[in-house]
Amino acid sequence: MASQVTRRRGHNDRATLLHLLRTGITTPALRSPPTPEKQSSSRERKREVEGYLIPKGEKERERQRDRPGSCCPPSDALLFLPPSSHGRKRRRKRLRGASPGHRKVKPPAEEIEPAEIPTRSAPSGSENGGRRKSCGEEPALVQLQDYRAEEDEELTGDCEAYMASVLAKYRRNLVERTKHHLGYPYNLDFEYGALSQLQPFSINNLGDPFIESNYGVHSRQFEVGVLDWFARLWELEKNEYWGYITNCGTEGNLHGILIGREVFPDGVLYASRESHYSVFKAARMYRMDCVKVKTLVSGEIDCSDFQAKLIENQEKPAIVNVNIGTTVKGAVDDLDLVIKLLEESGFENRFYIHCDGALFGLMMPFVKRAPKVTFRKPIGSVSVSGHKFIGCPVPCGVQITRKTHINAVSRDVEYLASRDATIMGSRNGHAPLFLWYALNRKGYRGFQKEVQRHRAMLNELSSTVVFERPQDDEFVRKWQLACEGNIAHVVVMPNVTVEKLCVFVDELVRVRSVWSSGGEISPPCIAAEVAARTATVCFTFTASNGVTLSS
Repeated sequence: MASQVTRRRGHNDRATLLHLLRTGITTPALRSPPTPEKQSSSRERKREVEGYLIPKGEKERERQRDRPGSCCPPSDALLFLPPSSHGRKRRRKRLRGASPGHRKVKPPAEEIEPAEIPTRSAPSGSENGGRRKSCGEEPALVQLQDYRAEEDEELTGDCEAYMASVLAKYRRNLVERTKHHLGYPYNLDFEYGALSQLQPFSINNLGDPFIESNYGVHSRQFEVGVLDWFARLWELEKNEYWGYITNCGTEGNLHGILIGREVFPDGVLYASRESHYSVFKAARMYRMDCVKVKTLVSGEIDCSDFQAKLIENQEKPAIVNVNIGTTVKGAVDDLDLVIKLLEESGFENRFYIHCDGALFGLMMPFVKRAPKVTFRKPIGSVSVSGHKFIGCPVPCGVQITRKTHINAVSRDVEYLASRDATIMGSRNGHAPLFLWYALNRKGYRGFQKEVQRHRAMLNELSSTVVFERPQDDEFVRKWQLACEGNIAHVVVMPNVTVEKLCVFVDELVRVRSVWSSGGEISPPCIAAEVAARTATVCFTFTASNGVTLSS
């Protein structure tokens, strides 16, 4: 099963939930990384990485940074703070008299708070016992302060104080919300202070990462280094792959499916019903015929239904999205069985497979007995997210495909002196730096340890725990739980500690007793989502940290 359920309603379940969240932490030995570098010493690998990836002139940049007037902040500065203004003084306009052409800026109140726009309720979903399916309301927005300065007036200290107050309040809010982050698969355990010195630069990776552009402020050398790392992970030779660093996992899916559509213009897109919404967005954007395939209770694609739908459209090529971890239940589709059914159904050499590995695409290579995602199998592309398991502070991702496919979508652009083969034109040049830094700092061994430490399920392929949907929208918003139908989930990422899980489970058990005490609200039946056999397992406390299992 790619998901696990708490218990039958009506039972106290603190230890049960905690047990489920912590089950499977002891992990079997991991497969060796599929790279020839394994045999070389760590010093040789470090020399190879430094010789290829680290730009020259680092010492010179360090000296320049320490000079007066440098625009680079010190290396220990907080990431993404505005650069310091060394050697530069801001002039304040002296206003003389009360001439009509001048007026003083009204200072803000002593207690400066950002103006708020009233919250709006999210659209109501389907009803369940009179309870709204909405997971919350839109957050309050920050309004721009109405400083209507004249053309000859400059930014005043009052305005700067106001902005500093707004940002300080926003930072406090981020700290608080990060403490209660459990429902979405983002790794918030990272530290990139060493890269703060590069924040003042507008780094833009225009065009094809393998072709030099006219724009010189780029990080393509880092981007190619990251792509080489993933190509080795998925066993594709350097001269046989093409790829780029995307802005998010959705862009990776859009690009992978676009290549499939260009290779097979009349192809039909097949995806399980529990695929990410971006897959169906791609079908709408590209005006593709899309067939939704049923899923098993675990969330995996139902291969019997898949084969039946293939036969119905046998005259057209197949473009298949294979999930390496579904959005809600964390299910992994059986790639080998999908390939076998395509070949048995007469689609040999007439299919294209895109693997959506947004979260588990990087975890599975380090899990024993996990199905292997590799280009030695007849797949067309693989995409992962960089801000999930890797832990980048900005949304980003990696898309890898076969070099023979990219010519179908690429075009020359004279304006760039490059090729247009990506979804976006301008691409964040800082994202490759974050990825490069994380991959070098952790390496294969570091990712192995994190996968061992943070698999939370009896299903060794998943870090997602599924349970009944809480009946309190305020509780859902507080813990930022992702909900669908009658179920919710927690994703155990490297930043999720046992202490945080204990706090969550204690609060869930406490508020759940309040929901059911009056008898007006009953926990939802989740048998349809996770199978009746699993939903009827009940747990009973024997002690604060003990649990008795019966069925």
